[in-house]
Amino acid sequence: MIEEVLPTATGVDPGPETPGFRRVPRTGVIYVMHRAAAAGHGSDGRTWYNLGQGSPEVDDLPGAPPRRNELHIDPRRQTYAPVDGTCELRDRVAELYNFLYRRNKRSQYARENVSIAPGGRPAMTRIAAAMGEMNLGHFIPDYTAYEELLTAFKGFIPIPILLDAAHGYRASRRLLEKEIVGRGLSALWCSNPCNPTGQLVEGDLLAEWVGVARDNACTFILDEFYSHYIYTPAPGSCTQIADTARMVSAAAHVDDVNRDPVILVDGLTKNWRYPGWRVSWIVGPVNVIDRVTSAGSFLDGGGNHPFQEAAVPLLEPELVLQETQAIQTEFARKRRFLVDRLRGLGIEVEHEPSGAFYVWGNLAGLPAPLNDGIEFFKALLQVQVITVPGVFFDVNPGQRRRNARYHSYCRLSFGPSMETLERGMERIAKLIRSHT
Repeated sequence: MIEEVLPTATGVDPGPETPGFRRVPRTGVIYVMHRAAAAGHGSDGRTWYNLGQGSPEVDDLPGAPPRRNELHIDPRRQTYAPVDGTCELRDRVAELYNFLYRRNKRSQYARENVSIAPGGRPAMTRIAAAMGEMNLGHFIPDYTAYEELLTAFKGFIPIPILLDAAHGYRASRRLLEKEIVGRGLSALWCSNPCNPTGQLVEGDLLAEWVGVARDNACTFILDEFYSHYIYTPAPGSCTQIADTARMVSAAAHVDDVNRDPVILVDGLTKNWRYPGWRVSWIVGPVNVIDRVTSAGSFLDGGGNHPFQEAAVPLLEPELVLQETQAIQTEFARKRRFLVDRLRGLGIEVEHEPSGAFYVWGNLAGLPAPLNDGIEFFKALLQVQVITVPGVFFDVNPGQRRRNARYHSYCRLSFGPSMETLERGMERIAKLIRSHT
């Protein structure tokens, strides 16, 4: 973990500690954006190029459905929404999963298998709050926000599982079974596709993952927020709904939706490109949905009522396929540009991302001090470019491990527009040239 005493985003000294409050470290993207703000981002009048952002561009894309730019609020929706979400939206989420992943399967998702939450982090917080005492496995590298999430709740013990470049940053069935049995794991939490490496588990391997969860009584909690950002051809065993749009979810490999210990988290943030709506959902067995909804009753109180109503038509299958195809066409173009440009500058991309919209870059071949992710980040702030140092993805709840990994790595996002990518990479190239 990188932890510094920084001014607030407004530049004001935070002052002495207030009794009763612990220090909450600024890690990951929070740290990055605070450092950027301290360097002038958002206040210096200059154009910044944020290649660290964790959200996709939200403007019109060629071939995508028209964007929702206006919202009419029904006066009846000024009330609180149910903690588990409106019936209409829960029905539509279940119907979409059945259409995309469970055609001709006996066991189908229903309203009772869905809980709506006010964003991805609240959804994950609901799940964490509902967990009992156990050993919980998590991969490294993985999503930075997992670190504080897995630290804040004391009922379970986080157990790291190292994934490495030599094995494509993927876990085989053999590795999963070894870790689950050997470490006594009752649950495993990870993102698929992975943030930050962009690696994807699908087809036969994803089916094996679900089988491992089922056979070993280990609940798999899969963050599928990037499941529509897929750039590789479908494996022969993977059913495609359409030749032009492909989505991946463990839902396709579940036998019984109420017996298999598989919990899925997704929402409008990435796959629909509406991050500001803060609408997400948890899909899983009815008994889990009941528990996470109970947790939501004291954690967040439920999601935004008007936006839940507005979200319902966005989940029409035809519109979902259209949006997904537009995403994959445009983001594949940006992916190719960023990977090729980085490699041309001497930044190693060990494995091209097959999903999500991030490139996991190894800076080891750059001249010092740019071969260190933190120093690379700091140097780029001086030329108004933002990246995320790789050490933040060495998820280390409670700081129980002393030796951090991924010092020579950084995460670069192709979520922004192509123009932002081009201008940002021009400045990165100029910085590297100045050190050679």
